Amino acid sequence: MAQVYSVNAVGYINVDLCPGFSIIANQLDAGQGNNTVGKLLTSVPDGTVLYKFVNGAYTINSFEFGAWERPDETLAPGEAAFVKVPSTTKVTFVGEVPQGRLTTPLVAGFQLVSSQVPQSGALDTVLGFPAADGDVVYFFNCPGQSYSIFTYEFGAWDQTPSPAVGQGFFVKKAAAATWTRTFSVNN
Repeated sequence: MAQVYSVNAVGYINVDLCPGFSIIANQLDAGQGNNTVGKLLTSVPDGTVLYKFVNGAYTINSFEFGAWERPDETLAPGEAAFVKVPSTTKVTFVGEVPQGRLTTPLVAGFQLVSSQVPQSGALDTVLGFPAADGDVVYFFNCPGQSYSIFTYEFGAWDQTPSPAVGQGFFVKKAAAATWTRTFSVNN
């Protein structure tokens, strides 16, 4: 009898959102064409607004009367977005854990990003973020509606940033780079 096994790992991530703003990240691949807000964020309350930061400006996407204004807007692994909810909300992402060689292009200047895999830990040593002198990372705190700021200078962070699973963040890179990580759930 042949043994059959899968190298894919499927799971879910629950992200609790407090009233107001949060930065969220979908770190699971929901499949081709399914990493969109219209398919990922179906249980948010009316009045929810999603803000993606693209090329130095925000795109705004509202959820009213049970539907997104632009349901095809992506929220793929490696991307992040501000979300503003009117009340405490739980968002559940379902999909496959990305594996293999994963890359996220990082621009010089500001960008909203996240780890491509659902793993928490030190940003550079555990998650493989390519920190360089002059980089600044901003985590948004909810509740509190404030930022925790981490600066990389002289080859080290002033404090080690460690994003949670499902959490995105702003990064201000001194120079463009690529966040590359090889990941396997078996390692």
